[in-house]
Amino acid sequence: MAMDVVDYKIFGAEMQFVEVELDPTEAMVGEAGSMMYMEDGIDLDTVFGDGSGGGGTGLFGKLLGAGKRLVTGESLFTTVYTNKANAKRKVAFAAPYPGKIIAVDLKTVGGKLIAQKDSFLCAARGVQLGIAIQQKLGAGFFGGEGFIMQKLEGDGLAFVHSGGTVVKRELAAGEVLRVDTGCLVAMAGPVDFDIQYVGKVKTALFGGEGLFFAVLRGPGTVWLQSLPFSRLASRVFAAAPQRGGSREEGGLLGGLGNILDGDAD
Repeated sequence: MAMDVVDYKIFGAEMQFVEVELDPTEAMVGEAGSMMYMEDGIDLDTVFGDGSGGGGTGLFGKLLGAGKRLVTGESLFTTVYTNKANAKRKVAFAAPYPGKIIAVDLKTVGGKLIAQKDSFLCAARGVQLGIAIQQKLGAGFFGGEGFIMQKLEGDGLAFVHSGGTVVKRELAAGEVLRVDTGCLVAMAGPVDFDIQYVGKVKTALFGGEGLFFAVLRGPGTVWLQSLPFSRLASRVFAAAPQRGGSREEGGLLGGLGNILDGDAD
């Protein structure tokens, strides 16, 4: 299927959204629940899989495409937004948590982008969504978030979201970069991905950085995020009250306040 060529603009700083302008008959494919707003004349249709037809025709092809999305943490369904008007119309998609939206023109990165699971936000109609399973044994057993990743293929625009601040690094041939396994957002080109043990038992147990690094070896392009969603979620969970009630700033004063208010037994 031919890719739609779309114009876009990204708004915001910490909580971003992308606004896409569609010519008549052009369409965008969005992750279920990602739409923020759309102008009159945009028609939406929920489809099984990614709507690209890349999984093949018939029921089996649709099941195969949808199954790939389920493995990477996405919904079985996507929504196709088509401009049915006679003039340009806009549709916007919002990131689900604080961070940055990354726009990647797939034809500039060899037609393929490997991204972390559940990072897909939206793409031009025709972009195919699949899975990329790391082949190396170490990455398979210890890669965590990096073991099963998304594969976006085509020659159109694709948008993925990351947590916190994102940095783009161009790796030269043979250049090695070691990162936290959750901080890798996406990579393009012949980047070699592997997992490496931190090397020291004391560092592994008490360093707070986990047992393994993701090792990226160039050439290629990588995008890194400063705040993986798993890290944000674990901090929120750790700060949340575990047995009901509320947790306030300043544990002693907060507890005393609850007693004075009659909230504690």
